[in-house]
Amino acid sequence: MPSTTRSSEPKRPSPEELLARVQREERLAERGRLKIFVGFAAGVGKTFEMLTEARRRRERGQDVVIGYIETHGRKGTEEQVGDLPIIPRRRIEYRGSIFEEMDTEAIVARHPHTVLVDELAHTNVPGSEREKRWQDIELILDAGINVLSTLNVQHLESLNDAVYEVTGVRVRETVPDPVLQQADEVVMIDITPRALINRLDRGDIYKPDKVEQAKANWFRENNLNALREIALREIAHEVDEDVAEYRKEHHVSGPLATHDRIMVCISPTQSSLRLLRRGWRAAQRLKADIVAVYVESRSPTASEQETLRNDFALADRLHVPVVTLQGDIATELIRYARERGTTQIVMGHSDRSRWREFVYGSIINRITRELRSVDISIVAAAQDC
Repeated sequence: MPSTTRSSEPKRPSPEELLARVQREERLAERGRLKIFVGFAAGVGKTFEMLTEARRRRERGQDVVIGYIETHGRKGTEEQVGDLPIIPRRRIEYRGSIFEEMDTEAIVARHPHTVLVDELAHTNVPGSEREKRWQDIELILDAGINVLSTLNVQHLESLNDAVYEVTGVRVRETVPDPVLQQADEVVMIDITPRALINRLDRGDIYKPDKVEQAKANWFRENNLNALREIALREIAHEVDEDVAEYRKEHHVSGPLATHDRIMVCISPTQSSLRLLRRGWRAAQRLKADIVAVYVESRSPTASEQETLRNDFALADRLHVPVVTLQGDIATELIRYARERGTTQIVMGHSDRSRWREFVYGSIINRITRELRSVDISIVAAAQDC
């Protein structure tokens, strides 16, 4: 009788192997987290701080590698690299020369917990899989790998004109603003312009033969002051957006105690010039944000349109932004004040008759009742605004 052979059954994975496989698949399915270290000029310490963060993570047992780093020959930065594992760069030939770029595919294949990718705004050499480094980072994040990166604020696309007006230099390598906005964490690496110039003079940023040229161009103190202010404002804006998102997700409606926000209520039925001036003076004194709000509950008459034009013109001269809403006056004012985290409201005496207030209710009374944690100033009307 012919012999038959039985195929052996495949070995079943152990529970531990199944768990490891599930965890690996879950990790691959999750998008990585992006942390960006932002500065206003070369030499402020972005790369150094990124390396410091990487070493802390490695000490906690995380798998951290360097995908791309530029030390620019700075001794302190080179020392900070230490024994951090480095993914070898990819060599690309272009016009007879060899260039080195980050090997994104090798990083994804290696799949560390966190990878360091310096100089977010870098443009890859032609022949690379992707044109921009931020696109490489997107691929790495989609693979479930956390990324630490660095960026100077002048590379943000929306600030290109502002930076040119300040420095006279048109920055060619830019990053779309959503890349920064979608970062999970943004850290401002700050230093005074005078301290940065001292670093430059010591040779800590560039070699001695390039110091004077740098000081005559990008590193002029007035340039650095302006760039630092731009960076601080940008980071403050990012923080405000994060706080607003948190408040929305957690249904927080009370005002923020950290920063004053003033809302001036504009009415078409009586001049709001006095309110705007009062609100603007308060904002200057408190270093507060200010906005003027007009709620259109019906089409204004010709005389009311003239009143609004005068109000809007003064707001424009005082650089007070005006927001126009539609709907019930009290409802919209309350909603906007809550969403914006308003801490003070400036409004005039109601011009409604007693009969209208009895039938429709008092706007002031409703606002004071529903916004108990907001300071409300009722400004007396004047004969001549």
